[in-house]
Amino acid sequence: MSEYPEVGDQPEIGDQPEVGDQLEVSDRPEVGELPEKNAKPEVGGQPAIMRPTVEQLQEIIARNERKAEARKAIKVAVGTLLVFAAIAVLSSTLLLPVYEVRQGSMAPTLLEGELIVFSTIGEIRRGDIIAFHFNNQVLIKRVIAMEGEWVDITEDGTVLVNNEPIDEPYLDSSYLGECDIELPYLVPLQRYFVMGDNRLTSLDSRFASIGTARKDMVAGKALLRVWPLMRVSLVK
Repeated sequence: MSEYPEVGDQPEIGDQPEVGDQLEVSDRPEVGELPEKNAKPEVGGQPAIMRPTVEQLQEIIARNERKAEARKAIKVAVGTLLVFAAIAVLSSTLLLPVYEVRQGSMAPTLLEGELIVFSTIGEIRRGDIIAFHFNNQVLIKRVIAMEGEWVDITEDGTVLVNNEPIDEPYLDSSYLGECDIELPYLVPLQRYFVMGDNRLTSLDSRFASIGTARKDMVAGKALLRVWPLMRVSLVK
């Protein structure tokens, strides 16, 4: 019985914590100390998400508008370039067509495989090289005589126009070659009498099957050789 604690050994009532030791009301945060409206507490250590201000939203809108205007300007510029490119291609096709030399009848002036730019502008004169349409193909020959002129060719290949020999410095050699038309020959109106510079192989106005070149079938006169690069030059 003596092992149990005496009643007097129990803690005194005064040993309990006083009410005054509890958290005073004044220790709580004041209303004015609450977090600002835009400030969000951190959750799980993650940074708080800040709402953009009105100024920031306006700047974003203005930036997007500038990007849209830039894209629109680029589209307009590309469209303009395409239009000019189409005009350039159309103009080059109509005003400066390019034809390939497909035969050796114009050697040595023009060689097979060369690309020649022709001009549709300007008057065609004797000595010009022209391209003209004949039986769904384009022939390239040199103008020897104009409409209303008389053409004659001697046995040694000398060409006479209106009984006057013409100067042909572009020839390597003069030949009459094959000829099945009656000489002298009167060039019909609205036509050109044409011959190739290679008189031995050229099929031209000396043959009735070819005849003279009609003016309305002329595609242009030779202006510039553009291929091959080593032979780029004006064509004479």
